[in-house]
Amino acid sequence: MTTQHSTESSHQRPGSTATPRIALVGVHGFGERHLANLARLEAAGALELVAVADPLPPQAGTLAESVAVFPDLEALLAAQPGADVVILATPIQTHAPLALAALDAGMDVYVEKPPVASLAQFEQVLAAARANGRLVQVGFQSLGSHALPAIRAKVAAGEIGTVLGISATGQWLRTKAYFKRSRWAGKRSLDGTDVVDGVATNALAHAVATGLSLAGAHTLADVASVETDLYRANDTESDDTSVLRVRTAGGDTLLCALTLCASEQQDPTVTVHGTRGDITLFYTRDEVVISTPDGERRETYGRTDLLENLLDARATGAPLLGALPHTGAFTAVLEAIRTSPAPAPIDPASISWEGDGDDAHPVVQGISDMMGRAIKAQATFAELGAPWARALPPVRTLAVDGRPVADYQDGSHIRAVSSPRPYLHPVRTLGGTVVTDHMPLDHVWHLGVGVALQDVDGVNFWGGRTYTREAGQYIWRPDHGSISVSTSHLSDAGSGHEGRLQETLTWNGPDGSPVLGEERTWTWSAVAPSIWRLSLDFALSPAGDTPVSLGSPGSNGRFEGGYGGFFWRLPGCGDAAVWTPAGSGEAATHGSVTRWLAWSGKFDGGPATLVFVAPEGCTDPWFVRMDGYPGVGQSLAWDRRVMAEPGNPARRHITVLVADGILATTDIEALINQQGDPS
Repeated sequence: MTTQHSTESSHQRPGSTATPRIALVGVHGFGERHLANLARLEAAGALELVAVADPLPPQAGTLAESVAVFPDLEALLAAQPGADVVILATPIQTHAPLALAALDAGMDVYVEKPPVASLAQFEQVLAAARANGRLVQVGFQSLGSHALPAIRAKVAAGEIGTVLGISATGQWLRTKAYFKRSRWAGKRSLDGTDVVDGVATNALAHAVATGLSLAGAHTLADVASVETDLYRANDTESDDTSVLRVRTAGGDTLLCALTLCASEQQDPTVTVHGTRGDITLFYTRDEVVISTPDGERRETYGRTDLLENLLDARATGAPLLGALPHTGAFTAVLEAIRTSPAPAPIDPASISWEGDGDDAHPVVQGISDMMGRAIKAQATFAELGAPWARALPPVRTLAVDGRPVADYQDGSHIRAVSSPRPYLHPVRTLGGTVVTDHMPLDHVWHLGVGVALQDVDGVNFWGGRTYTREAGQYIWRPDHGSISVSTSHLSDAGSGHEGRLQETLTWNGPDGSPVLGEERTWTWSAVAPSIWRLSLDFALSPAGDTPVSLGSPGSNGRFEGGYGGFFWRLPGCGDAAVWTPAGSGEAATHGSVTRWLAWSGKFDGGPATLVFVAPEGCTDPWFVRMDGYPGVGQSLAWDRRVMAEPGNPARRHITVLVADGILATTDIEALINQQGDPS
C-alpha cells in the first residue's frame, strides 16, 4: 500500500487571509448537511455563505438575509455574488457540467460523490481545473478520517504480517421509496445522459473509495483492472447487489461486496487482511479493530472535515484529502460499471420482501453468507455459484447420455493464495443433485473435485496456510503454486460409450517455474439408470532431472493430517453417513485402508451416495472429514513423503460411483464386483 497526496502547487494560494466566500448549489437532501456545516464554520469565522442556488428555495428563515438565493448555478454566476468556492450537492448527472461552469468562472469546487458520471467527464473536469488553476475537492468524507494514515502505519510496521488483500463490504437495506425520491434514482442513464447510480457508485461509494485508498489506488494509473458482477433485486436500471474486484498496479486486490438488499442494516467496513490478522475500519464512525493472535483491540480516531481541508489548502497550500486527480481510481471503477452489461435481475424466488407499500424492501436470501464467501475467496457471485447469479461458463462439460454430470473449470479465476488449479464443479448425479462444493467459507481453497498437494518440494499446491514441521502449526507463507493445462483432448461419452478427458498439466512454483509435469485422465460412463462412474488417473513426474518430494501436513508432523492427492469436497447434507467394509463414522474410516469408502446423505437436490473405490492392493489411507467439514480424499503421502523420480512418476488411480438415492453395503459390493478392478 502507498500513500499519495495532491501536489498541485500551481493551485495553491498560501498566505491568503481573506474570509472565503461560499456558494452552495443544492440545499435539499444532502445539501441540508452542507447548510448545517456551513452554519457551524460561519459561526467560527472560517467562511461566509454568500449565495445558494436551488429550483426549490429553502424555507423562509433558513438563511440569513444577506445570503442571495438563485434558481440555479447559471443565474448565480450571472449575478456575480463574489463567491470563491462553490459546493455542488446536486444530482449525479449535473456534477460535471456544473463543475465546469464554476471552474471557468474562477471558483474552487467542492463536489459531492461521485464527482462525475463517466471517465470522459472526469478528464474534462480535471483539464478545466488545471487550465484555470483551481482546486476540486470531492466529497468522500471518509478520506478525511485520521484512521487511514494510522492503518497504513500499522500495516507498514508489520502488525498484521504480509497483506493478502483488501475488502470493502456494505450490507444496507433500501425501500421502494428510496428509488422514488428523484427521477434519476436507480438509473444508469436519464434522457440520454449518464447517471450511473448504484450501490457502488452512490449509496456505498464511500466503501469503494476508502478501500481503494487503503489499497494504494488513487489515480487512474494505480488501477490495473476492474471486474464487475452486477445484480438487482429492485425494479431499477442500476445495480443494488454487486461484487467488484479491483487489481491495483501495485499488485493488491480489493474485493468489494455490496448490497442494498440485506435483512438488516449493518455498518459498512473496509478490512486489510494479513497473514497475522486483520485491520477493520468502520469508516462511518472512524473506529478501527485490530485482530491478531495477540488478541483484539479497538481504537477510535478523529476526522478532518473536507470543506475545512479545502479552505486550508486555499490558505496554506495543504494537500487536499479528496483531490479530484486522486479520485481517478474510483472513476475507473465507475467507468467499468458504466460500460458493463446491465445488471442481471435476481430470480424472484431468491428474494423475500419485507414491509408494505413504499416502505417495502427486498432481501436477497443468503446474501450475508454469500458476501462473506466473496470477501474471503476474493471471488465474484458468479464464481461462487450463487443460485441467483450468472452461470460461470465451464471450460468443458462432462455428460453421460446427453445429461451434464460435471463442469470442468480451469481455475484461472482462483486467487493466488488458494493455489489456482483445474477442478470439477458442480458434479451432479444423473438426477441433477449437486454433490460437490467449492470455495466454501470454512476453506475457500477447497475446489470441488481435483488433485492438490500441500508440499511439493516446499511449494503449496493445496492453498491456504502451510503446515511445517519447524513451526508445528499452520502458517501463511509465500509458497503458493498453480497448476495450468498445457494440452487437453476431450472425447464425449455417447450412448453406451465412455467419455475421456486427457490432459498434460504443469505444476508451477510461486515464481512461475515448472516443478512437476502431470499426465491426467478423467473417464466417465453410465453404470445404471441412476448411477454413473467417474475415474481419475494421474501421474506426477519431475519437471527437471532431479527427484521431487511429495508431502502433506501428515508427512510434516501433523497427526493424521495426511491429506493431499485426490480430494472431493462435498456440500453440506442431512443425515450424512460414511462407512467402509470395516467400520462407519469419521473415527473408524479416517486413516483406514480399505477397498472402498461410501458417503451418503440428503443433499439439497435429494438423497445421493458416493462410493470411492481404490484399486486392488492400494495402501493409501482414506482421508475423511465429517465434523469440521464434509470431504473425502485418497492420501498420497499420509505420514511420509513420496518421491516422484525422473522416469518413475508417482501414479494414482481412483474411481467414484455417483448414485441417486441411498445405497446399502450389499448394493455397493454388487456394483464393485460388476465393475471389476477399477485400475
